[in-house]
Amino acid sequence: MSLVEDDGRISVRIPMQMKKRGGRKEISVPTGLEDMVEQTCYGNAFAIALARAHGWMDMLDSGKYGSIREMADALGLCSTYVTRLLRFTLLAPDIIQAILDGKEPDGFSQNKLVGAIPANWMEQRREWGFEEQ
Repeated sequence: MSLVEDDGRISVRIPMQMKKRGGRKEISVPTGLEDMVEQTCYGNAFAIALARAHGWMDMLDSGKYGSIREMADALGLCSTYVTRLLRFTLLAPDIIQAILDGKEPDGFSQNKLVGAIPANWMEQRREWGFEEQ
């Protein structure tokens, strides 16, 4: 960022990049300036879907519901929707963290996960363009 005086006025110039995320265009902070900006995932539909998926998996694991269909019915949701989101719990932890931090690769969205999710985390990283861990 730089402040420039021009005829008594101050102009603030902030370098920015446009990034497509989940079908939306967002302004992202350029590399090296991340520490200067507080970032949150509020309103990030992908982060919300991940939270739901893990919450639902916890309910299934605890025995609160005996099946996905039973849980979906109790929550007033379509079982295919619940099943689709539950697959998000198979993602590698670093991929989940990248999504929550808003640092997933350009073009990565929930739609990329419509098909089968590879069980191998290294394969997930390669397939979707995440850096090797």
